[in-house]
Amino acid sequence: MEKVSSKDAMKELTLLLMYLSRFTDGENFSEAKDFYAWKGYDFGVINKLDEEELIHQGRYRSKSVYITEKGKEEAKKLLEKYNISDWKI
Repeated sequence: MEKVSSKDAMKELTLLLMYLSRFTDGENFSEAKDFYAWKGYDFGVINKLDEEELIHQGRYRSKSVYITEKGKEEAKKLLEKYNISDWKI
């Protein structure tokens, strides 16, 4: 595997962990289209992911973020890159 800078690795792995720990807003997980993740990560990295439109942050004291379609697609590529399987539903 090609070396990745620490900064890029933090961004990639944060998105990947957000994707793997995603949750829905009361929908059946296997049928859900919208996914969220908790904001328990470095805020600089979260801000960068938001700038790149991979996630959207709630602006008013929200403790979670919305994972965008672009973010889900990027996370799926990262699953392949790091040879991690997604949740089986």
